[in-house]
Amino acid sequence: MFTGIVEEVGAVVALEPGAHDGTTGGGEGDARLTVRGPLVASDARLGDSIAVSGVCLTVAALGEDGTFTVDVMPESLRRTALGDLAAGSPVNLERALRADARLGGHVVQGHVDGVGTIRARRPGPRWDEVEIALDPHLARYVAEKGSITVSGVSLTVTHVSDDAFGVSLIPTTLEATTLGGLAPGSRVNLEVDVLAKYVERLLATGAVTR
Repeated sequence: MFTGIVEEVGAVVALEPGAHDGTTGGGEGDARLTVRGPLVASDARLGDSIAVSGVCLTVAALGEDGTFTVDVMPESLRRTALGDLAAGSPVNLERALRADARLGGHVVQGHVDGVGTIRARRPGPRWDEVEIALDPHLARYVAEKGSITVSGVSLTVTHVSDDAFGVSLIPTTLEATTLGGLAPGSRVNLEVDVLAKYVERLLATGAVTR
C-alpha cells in the first residue's frame, strides 16, 4: 500500500522486452524496467514493492549505483502508460507505506485503473490548473473534492464531468514530481479511490441495499 506522496523523481535506465516479448506467437509481451532512484533503492530488498509512476512493482534486482529492476507483466503494460517510457524518462517513486508512518495522502494500492490524457493546463500565479481526460467508465468513481492518484501523486479533484476531471497542482507538486513538466497530450496513470469501487461492488451484489 502507498499514500501517493512521491519520495523522489527517478530516471529510467532501460525498458527492455522480457523473455516473452510477444514475437513468437505467445501474445503480448512483458518487459524488464530498470530505474535509478537512490533514495528508494537505499534500503530496498528483493521482493519489496515500489510504486513507479503509480504502478506497484516488485523489486527483482538491485544495482550498486542506486538502481533497481522490476518485471512488468503484459497486464500492466496494457493498463498503464509504462510502455511510453524510454531511457532517461523521469518517473515518480514511492516506497510501500510502513505501518508506523503517517498517511499523508490517501490509500493508494498501486493498481492502475486506466490511462488519462492531459487535456489542458492553465498556469496560475504559483500553481497550475490541469484538466485530465479519462475513459467515461472511470468517471463514475471520481467525485469533486475526492481523491485520485495521477502517475503516483495523490491529488484532490476540483471538478469532474462525464469524460474529464480537474486538479490543482501546488508549488511542491510542480517541483517534486513529474507532473510539473507534463504538456497537453501527455498520458498519465490513473487510480481511482478504492473505496468507490468497493461501494459499487457491494451495491451490485446486493450485500447492502440502497
